[in-house]
Amino acid sequence: MPDGKLERSIGLLGATGVGVGAIVGGGILALAGVAFAAAGPGAIVAFVLNGFVAVLTALSFAELSSAFPESGGTYTFAKKVLSVQAAFMVGWVVWFASIAASVLYAIGFGSYAVAGLGKIWETAFGATPGWLTGRSTVIELAVAATALYALNLTRKAAGGGQWATVGKMAVFALIIGGGIWALACGPVGLVSERMSPFFPFGGLGLLHAMGYSFIALQGFDLIAAVAGEVRDPGRTIPRAMLLSLLTALAVYLPFLLVIATVGVKSGQSIAAMSADDPGTVVAVAVENFMGPVGFWLVILAAILSMLSALHANLFAASRIALVMAGDRTLPSRLGRIHKARRTPVMAILASFGAVVLVLFLMSDVAAAGAAASLIFLVSFALANGTGILARRRGDKGTTTFRTPWFPVVQVAGACTCLALAIFQGIMVPAAGALVGLWLALGGIVYVGLLARRARVFDASVQAQDPYLVQMRGRSPLVLVPIANPANAEAMVAVANALAPTRVGRVLLLSVVTQPDRWEAGNPPRSLVAVQDVLRESLTASLSSGLVPEMLTTVAPNPWSEIIRVAQTHRCESLLIGLSDLTEGASGVHLEELMSGVRCDVVVLRAARGWRLEAVRRVLVPVAGWGGHDVLRARLLGSLCRTGSREIVLMRVLPYGTLPTVERGAERGLKRIALDEVPGPATTEIVKSHDVTTEITRRAMESDLVILGLQRSGRRRKIFGDLTLQIARSTNCGIIMIGRGG
Repeated sequence: MPDGKLERSIGLLGATGVGVGAIVGGGILALAGVAFAAAGPGAIVAFVLNGFVAVLTALSFAELSSAFPESGGTYTFAKKVLSVQAAFMVGWVVWFASIAASVLYAIGFGSYAVAGLGKIWETAFGATPGWLTGRSTVIELAVAATALYALNLTRKAAGGGQWATVGKMAVFALIIGGGIWALACGPVGLVSERMSPFFPFGGLGLLHAMGYSFIALQGFDLIAAVAGEVRDPGRTIPRAMLLSLLTALAVYLPFLLVIATVGVKSGQSIAAMSADDPGTVVAVAVENFMGPVGFWLVILAAILSMLSALHANLFAASRIALVMAGDRTLPSRLGRIHKARRTPVMAILASFGAVVLVLFLMSDVAAAGAAASLIFLVSFALANGTGILARRRGDKGTTTFRTPWFPVVQVAGACTCLALAIFQGIMVPAAGALVGLWLALGGIVYVGLLARRARVFDASVQAQDPYLVQMRGRSPLVLVPIANPANAEAMVAVANALAPTRVGRVLLLSVVTQPDRWEAGNPPRSLVAVQDVLRESLTASLSSGLVPEMLTTVAPNPWSEIIRVAQTHRCESLLIGLSDLTEGASGVHLEELMSGVRCDVVVLRAARGWRLEAVRRVLVPVAGWGGHDVLRARLLGSLCRTGSREIVLMRVLPYGTLPTVERGAERGLKRIALDEVPGPATTEIVKSHDVTTEITRRAMESDLVILGLQRSGRRRKIFGDLTLQIARSTNCGIIMIGRGG
């Protein structure tokens, strides 16, 4: 199995378990009191409304996961329809969301564990010692639980938290059953008495409760984060998402009902009771109708809930980091899969380290919950927006699940999530500040460490997958000026590789040189030549399955006209064919051309009869990082997409090079191969004092050589000695790449 890939081993039950494990328990036990304090009994409506918002978003997630059944969740969706820079920021947000949620549940576990231990100590020995109730003990227990789950995830590809999920569901069933029994045995009118006033703080209180408690319904999205490991994802993922969300609501609503009614003593209200100590109100309420047994049931349910939610979020965080590392939007080291265990050990350890770091930065459960809720609302709004773009740009029939009432569902989901996020950021400034700080840190990390490799790898991926280009709303245009009919077939083949049919566009340009005098009945030779060019170009295009656009213009200077057309049509690439490479006119004109256009420039020198489809061995001399990596990655990806090629990356070092320098060059060459070449590639470090002769010798054994065009000042020729020597000594194809001015 290739590095970075995991087996599809999760079925419907396992996928639903991931969602239920993440949703049910931890959030409601930690935040029910906060919601009741903000909205009174109306907190039940807040959960219903949050459930409605979550269902809207879950429908978008289901369609996107069905269309793109890969791990990574919202990040994976974003990279399909947005630029690599935007996708990184989305992934950075989503990764932090799972980290923040892990912190919330780790602290929650520590808090409830300390409460339970304190109760036991008090019963057995009297007063509880300060060391047991202090924050340091909570953090130590939180770190220990996170470490144990991280260790478990490094040993198993999936699973490990099911026992906690099953256990907590059983405990919730006992609490709800006990509450319904107490409600049935209670006096008539108990419900109406305890539920009045239903909205003691009006609509604003309801919004407060929704903002604080939305995180309690987060978790269905984690199924999308592990989609790459789900069997039959097109059917399994939508069903698992909706089943997990409906299961959570089926538990939450009756649970909240019994807490707000039989959990409240006569003469009290759930709002006043929660305002005193919202963190323990659930335990107190259950103890009111079930006695001490109820208290311990809540402690048990809380511990199991926090542990299962911690496991699910840590699991999802590691998979998001794994996918981002594979795209070079996080360090590629995090994308390694353990050969024996088949687990992403480095991604798990990185996520664990981030959780531990944030554990020491966040002050309490409320701060962690507020930040996690805000950042998940932002990520859900992004997912809904991504769903709209994906549906409009994608092909019909590419997904087995389609959200009904498009785009009403997506727009409603995006607007409600965004509105709640803004409200949460205003009402809890610390949460907004934390999210802003994380985004700023992400921008610095990306620009300083990740941007270059991410852009290069993304260029290669787009070249391999034309559908991805379409999904991002791009339609690249390649301008191909053709003056020599003999080059038409080779030029069209290369253009077709750069701009795939049905995704990109190829514009064939013929320039008729404007004559000094035009005599009727005696057309100039340039016009006659254009007819031959058009015939050969069109024949070559149609035979290769390409239907190009054709443009013929009249101008006194062909090179200036090419620049004008390239600028007017906003071309992404300009493909120039040269039959000879000399130090004279060709270099001068190409220098003028590259200075005048702002697109990628590809220069093809091909002997008569050279055919791209016959190319097997491609030599790519590399002198260092240079400035051609993105264009080179796009070209190599296109070549590998259109045929089976043997790619050889070579770097020439002089004799006497220090071993440390040689090892660094070898590592750099292998990194280039991993980022730019889809599939296996050969890397060679060659020792020689004559770089030109060595590369020329290797070029004679190749079908195609790819070189970079360097321009470092007016006095430097665009065709250096290396290019000229290879051109004069071999008949292989030569492609030179560079960036316009």
